[in-house]
Amino acid sequence: MIKWGIIGCGDVTEVKSGPAFNKVPNSSLVAVMRRDAVKAADYAQRHGVPKWYGDADELINDPDINAIYIATPPRYHEAYTIAALQAGKDVYVEKPMTLTSASAHNMQAAAIASGKKLTVAHYRRGLQLFLQVKAAIDTGVIGEIRFVNLQMLQPHESDLITKTADNWRVNPEISGGGLFFDLAPHQIDLMLYFFGKAKSYNGFSDNQGGYYPASDIVTGNIQFENGVLFNGIWCFTVPQEVRKDEVEIIGSKGRIRFSVFGTNFYQLEKDGQTDTITCYVPPHIQQPMIEWVVEYFSDKRANPCSAEVGIAVMQILETFDRL
Repeated sequence: MIKWGIIGCGDVTEVKSGPAFNKVPNSSLVAVMRRDAVKAADYAQRHGVPKWYGDADELINDPDINAIYIATPPRYHEAYTIAALQAGKDVYVEKPMTLTSASAHNMQAAAIASGKKLTVAHYRRGLQLFLQVKAAIDTGVIGEIRFVNLQMLQPHESDLITKTADNWRVNPEISGGGLFFDLAPHQIDLMLYFFGKAKSYNGFSDNQGGYYPASDIVTGNIQFENGVLFNGIWCFTVPQEVRKDEVEIIGSKGRIRFSVFGTNFYQLEKDGQTDTITCYVPPHIQQPMIEWVVEYFSDKRANPCSAEVGIAVMQILETFDRL
């Protein structure tokens, strides 16, 4: 049995991830931790979790726990991950993996030194929509892939962005690099999942709106080892009427279009026809990935998203966002 502890039982764990730890086979949620002990106790009571802590070290050293999910802001990922690995716990860490690629390398080295397992929560690769898109790419449904266009255009006050009282997502010291660092890890990871390793990449960024210290516009290009070219733009200060979340994959025989966030379908255009394929979205969006992680921690499958992938995503994020 994989017996979990959660460090950082905030909003992201209420529905997206937390309940899933008790719903997948061979898994149970034993304890939660939050620096606000009152809120930790409240979470534990509402979700039927046996233990709660206000101190991370106490949870990390709890002998009843053998795996830890780190769901804090990225600033704390490295320290908590290394402490948990050194305490003999396997770790599932939220995206982005951490603040920098150098920090990500430290986490990978700690996993290797400890002999414990480390998985990054790029959980969208476990959803049916993206599994079907990957299958269509791999089986040549739209022929040989030529290029990919990604547009993530959102107004300053977008309802796509999770709101918190301290708005830490736009503080680079806590998040790593603003809303781009919050959303783009999922998108870049999917590109690596679909097309393999990146051969080269470059990008630019700026702060045009002046609402916060982080970049609010980022552009980037990737050349994959298999020859596929990627172009992406992220802008978080556009008017409401031009908002867009779209990925367009162009092949020699057709096109696939989908959104990464908030939709349950993709469109396949081929031979003059457009088909819209609807996909299942689980109530707890991380549940498929958590099931894979439990199987990996139980030695029943390969790592669903390794530290190596997390490092690659961090390196691309850093190269695109130079502000």
